Amino acid sequence: MRHSIRTRITFIFIGLTALILLAVWAANTWLLEEYYVRDKIRILERGYASIDTILQKNPLSELEPYSEGSNADELSEVLKNLGDRYNTTIVLVDNVTGNAVVSSARDKNFLVRRLLSYALDQSEEPVEVIKEYPNYVIQRSYNPMDRSADLEAWGFFSDNTTLFIMSIPLSSVWESVDLSNRFLLIVGTVAMVLGCVIIYLITRRITLPIMDLAKLSEEMTNLNFDMKYTGQQQDEIGILGRNMNEMSDRLKETITELKEANEQLQKDINEKIQIDEMRKEFIANVSHELKTPIALIQGYAEGLTEGMCEDEESRNYYCGVIMDEAVKMNRMVRQLLNLTALEFGNDTPVMETFNLTDVIQGIIASSSILIQQKDARVIFEHREPVQVVADEFKIEEVITNYLTNALNHVRGEGRIEIGIREEDGRVKVTVFNTGEAIPEEDVPKLWTKFYKVDKARTRAYGGSGIGLSIVKAIMDSHHQEYGVRNADGGVEFWFTLKKAGDMYGKAEAEKA
Repeated sequence: MRHSIRTRITFIFIGLTALILLAVWAANTWLLEEYYVRDKIRILERGYASIDTILQKNPLSELEPYSEGSNADELSEVLKNLGDRYNTTIVLVDNVTGNAVVSSARDKNFLVRRLLSYALDQSEEPVEVIKEYPNYVIQRSYNPMDRSADLEAWGFFSDNTTLFIMSIPLSSVWESVDLSNRFLLIVGTVAMVLGCVIIYLITRRITLPIMDLAKLSEEMTNLNFDMKYTGQQQDEIGILGRNMNEMSDRLKETITELKEANEQLQKDINEKIQIDEMRKEFIANVSHELKTPIALIQGYAEGLTEGMCEDEESRNYYCGVIMDEAVKMNRMVRQLLNLTALEFGNDTPVMETFNLTDVIQGIIASSSILIQQKDARVIFEHREPVQVVADEFKIEEVITNYLTNALNHVRGEGRIEIGIREEDGRVKVTVFNTGEAIPEEDVPKLWTKFYKVDKARTRAYGGSGIGLSIVKAIMDSHHQEYGVRNADGGVEFWFTLKKAGDMYGKAEAEKA
């Protein structure tokens, strides 16, 4: 990744390493020589001070000549130390005789000549005075022949009888700078390569958990809260990962609660809209259903009032129409009240165990007069007791509505069959009547309040279109199934009930 932390840290390390190497190279090139010269100046100063201290104790004429490898006296130790450790050559000259009394140089005559040329101011080589003291001078001399340079100190000791010259070659410093720079280039390159590899591996170990956290945050952005940080680090990254896991869980819970609240709110809104639509539809349907009987009652009542029916037979007819329409309105109002109570849960079923066979036989017996009027034949051959768990009164109303509906629509041979059979631990009740099939597009609408397939025929027998809606509400309150299908030669309505023998039935019976 171009902008990853790992890449940036690696490049920062390379840049810092290169900058440090460049700074060291610049320091070697421009500052090392000056530092080297200053260090050698201090060596010359210390050497002068040490020898001058010795000469103050013992004059030069009383000291034995210097010989290589001799450690006999203190002066020999000083000269040996300066020569061995600092590559410093020294020549001490007696100012009276002009002879070199002590020397640590291989070619002492060369240094004696150079010292005398400096003392007599006859030197032809260019020199650069660096420091001047009361008795001696520290200077840098150049040799045009081999382009070499030496750092020299020459002058008198405090006894004013001993001349000296101390010389340190400076050519080695330039070789040291060049060698140091070349060595620095090799070592720096190797160190940079190894450092880059180490930094890359270290940053990779550090950034991998960060990448996991980045992926986790991306999933959280997409509302996916199942992904979790699994690192076990105890550092800041581990703390951040555990905090993000906790935040993910809380966000998931909060969003779930918000979704549930939103769904409930939407459900309440839809329910309110539905209730409002139902109220408007209810008012329109009730107004439509009541308009005809009210108009008939009003018309016949006005006829009676104005004396249009003078004979008793006509008056009885008018009064019969008024009473019949009033009965229809009363029945429809009671059905509406019953349906409203069921739909709003104000009339919950009272679960109990009863014999369904007896209930059906009782309904058939009570409807015998209507059956005769319709010239119909009701067949119910089931005689064995069938124990079910339900609200007996409401199930009786369902069967009555099915039977009444069948009587109102029976045609042809006028046969109505009521059957009971067991299916999957439940009891299924069917009511079949011969007659015309229901158009398939009208089947789902039969359970809607005030819906009528044939309004003219429904008006003829006084139907309001509420009976099947009551069946739907009752079966929904029992959490059972119901339906209708076009059968061979007629129409079959059906519903199911829990059999008293299963576990559900026992529990409901005990509850009741």
